[in-house]
Amino acid sequence: EMAQLEYLLPRLAGSGTALSRLGGGIGTRGPGETKLETDRRRVRRRLADLKRQLGEVRKHRQLLRETRTAAGVPLVALVGYTNAGKSSLLNALGGTAVATGDRLFDTLDPATRRVKLPGGETVLLTDTVGFVRNLPHQLVAAFRATLEEVAAADLLLHVVDAAAENRDGRIRAVEEVLADLGAQSIPCLLVYNKVDLLGGADACLDWPEEASFVSAATGEGLPGLSAAIARALAADRVRETFCIPYARAGLLTMLHGRGRILREVHAPEGIVVEAEVPAAWAGRLRAALGSGGA
Repeated sequence: EMAQLEYLLPRLAGSGTALSRLGGGIGTRGPGETKLETDRRRVRRRLADLKRQLGEVRKHRQLLRETRTAAGVPLVALVGYTNAGKSSLLNALGGTAVATGDRLFDTLDPATRRVKLPGGETVLLTDTVGFVRNLPHQLVAAFRATLEEVAAADLLLHVVDAAAENRDGRIRAVEEVLADLGAQSIPCLLVYNKVDLLGGADACLDWPEEASFVSAATGEGLPGLSAAIARALAADRVRETFCIPYARAGLLTMLHGRGRILREVHAPEGIVVEAEVPAAWAGRLRAALGSGGA
């Protein structure tokens, strides 16, 4: 709704110009202009209310993200062009129904499910709004609360409609949005969905070797995708040493949740910790500390 209103507001002025001509005299006001001003005030009030609500939603989701981080459960985010089948894939992997459809931006509230991987590790799999080419800046702002789930992820699953025309163009469009979100450095698996519409994965033999080929509708390729997720999360771990100030000891709790602690020493300047952690999360922790690893 917020995106629709922000799109509508500047266009109301153009309508008012035409409507004001109904007035007809110098110093008079056309009936259309009066209604225009009323509509614009109503839209602005509604926008202000929606922005306030959105701010509260973002704070709530930030708290949830911090809770997940402290619990040490990796977050895997589904991204992709609109109607690539992300919600269907979430349903297939997570075993819980989430609303699906062919409408643009059908998923605006990220749905998150717990998924157990072949090795026994549990991850959180979250759905996101579908991307489109040349997404207007006002829409990016309106969907920021949804898209923030992407930047907080440990791993991205870039879901592509295998049966869609211009697949490569859609892949590039998604990569552009990821870059705008600052998420281009997060490990990413390419997942071609809907291979059943092509006759199965055999029809994709000359496609990228590192990709996964699945069908959320039939279940084809899902065990292999789960194994690929487990491998990607295991491979994307680095050994880092951090010096955490005593005043920010809460970061140590997060570190215990996200990584495997190898060494912990209490020094005058803070707590020196050597740990194995996901590479993307290590980067975020270094940024939070300001001066990187100790």
